[in-house]
Amino acid sequence: MKVLLSEMEPKKIGVVVGIDGGKGIVSRLSTLGIRQGVEIKKISQQAMRGPVVAIVGRTQIAVGFGMAKRILVEVDIDKEEIE
Repeated sequence: MKVLLSEMEPKKIGVVVGIDGGKGIVSRLSTLGIRQGVEIKKISQQAMRGPVVAIVGRTQIAVGFGMAKRILVEVDIDKEEIE
């Protein structure tokens, strides 16, 4: 199931399948490790359009809600991070 990172449920794991944006946003996200084909785990999201916290590789990052709306993720509905 494909969803935007901003709409993804916390604790879910998926693979980035696309980024909707120009060279600038793609470059910024790439420096954070977010690029097509990378596994991403959503940790949390602040209320009212706040930042989205996720794990990419071994790094925990936070991206703004606007950027999170541009990241398309293929979510594995059976796969969930176990704490």
